[in-house]
Amino acid sequence: MKNKLLFDFIVNKENNTILIKREFNAPLKTVWKAWSEPALLNKWWGPKPWYVETKSMDFKTGGHWLYVMIGPAGEQFWSKVHYREIKTEQSITARDGFCDENGEMNSNFPQNDWVNLFKHENGITTIDLVLTFDNLEDLEQTVAMGFKEGFTIGLNQLEELLPALI
Repeated sequence: MKNKLLFDFIVNKENNTILIKREFNAPLKTVWKAWSEPALLNKWWGPKPWYVETKSMDFKTGGHWLYVMIGPAGEQFWSKVHYREIKTEQSITARDGFCDENGEMNSNFPQNDWVNLFKHENGITTIDLVLTFDNLEDLEQTVAMGFKEGFTIGLNQLEELLPALI
């Protein structure tokens, strides 16, 4: 029998935030690995039928992750994550947004700050994410672009990948 794992996705327009809480039936070390290694991120980050290819990644405080999401018709959307602080198996704090293939940020699209908190208890790893936007318009644009649907698919793909990594 499959456990019913928690998944919350809350858009808070008053604070310009998206709050996500997701539980995984996997060790913390395994979940962390899936968030910190480019080969594993490539397997779950992009919502099928889209997929992700990492161009470069330096997973450390002050580092970055530059990747492209590729659509079924060959569409390409580049993004860059600037890691502000990483505490191994505890948290990732970053700034994220769309860019070009060289990592130059695209000011026509919203950027946002991410705080990802990881914890493990009773065999369950929980990730608490807070995405904070500069303003309400950026939050609404991100929601309108299908972030909830796409990120939910990605997290489900992560859940499917984890047993193979244990």
